[in-house]
Amino acid sequence: MTSPTSDALLGPAEIRELAAVLGVRPTKQRGQNFVIDANTVRRIVRTAEVRPDDVVVEVGPGLGSLTLGLLETADRVVAVEIDDVLASALPATVAARMPQRADRFALVHSDAMHVRELPGPPPTALVANLPYNVAVPVLLHMLDTFPTIERTLVMVQSEVADRLAAPPGSKVYGVPSVKANWYADVKRAGAIGRNVFWPAPNVDSGLVALTRRAEPISTTATKAEVFSAVDAAFAQRRKTLRAALAGWAGSAPAAEAALVAAGISPQARGESLTVEEFVRIAENRVTADHGDATGSAAAGRQYAPETASEPAPENEESTQP
Repeated sequence: MTSPTSDALLGPAEIRELAAVLGVRPTKQRGQNFVIDANTVRRIVRTAEVRPDDVVVEVGPGLGSLTLGLLETADRVVAVEIDDVLASALPATVAARMPQRADRFALVHSDAMHVRELPGPPPTALVANLPYNVAVPVLLHMLDTFPTIERTLVMVQSEVADRLAAPPGSKVYGVPSVKANWYADVKRAGAIGRNVFWPAPNVDSGLVALTRRAEPISTTATKAEVFSAVDAAFAQRRKTLRAALAGWAGSAPAAEAALVAAGISPQARGESLTVEEFVRIAENRVTADHGDATGSAAAGRQYAPETASEPAPENEESTQP
């Protein structure tokens, strides 16, 4: 196999030229701030610990900056792109700049939230630059849909990175933190400045690394039931769990009973609990219909939008390769 050349990646001039040829004007709506720095791209690939045997899925490849960097190292890359113009142009960009790797690239023209299968071997890694407004939903959807993804590195707005990697007890610990921990160990993996994007965003970006749990959390509750408890707890995060979970459990006394059975103080708040503690709460929920421990899957789904995240702070922007 011929090694990729050092000039295969896209720089500032190439990005602007390609955008001009395609008639692409970066839009804030889709978070289109394109990465123009090859060193940043290689840093992302290195931080993601991409290996020569990896099958990497990339969400939102944009003009292909990160795609080309991933192809330098990974065995295969599958890119998921929703934009019609960008999706139609990317295969040609790969073929022109890295022809020796073109047969290792596949494109899925779709909304990532609707993707249920990918071409080729199962993905082993997810590397993506995610716009804020879809970052958490897309991340959770991909981790849930493709359990073969072992390692993930996402670039998101800095505040979102803080939320995803926040430990229990942190002021920014919330729904994204708990749900991400259901799937993986999560940590901050660095910061990205604004000057590596075109156009430069008004916010900083951060890298978040997720390593899939070696074994899924063992529980008699379903994921929907656990996530419904999480959603309920943080919907009223300033209240005690006895009060916040009253609607979820059917009443405040029922919530207290579930909490006590789970070994958790009814006076605690959701921001202090680990995902394992939320699991115990879900396992000890009693339904009015059955009088059994744990709620029904249907009841769980009522409170459990899997992609739920907390409201975005004002003036948040997002970036895209």
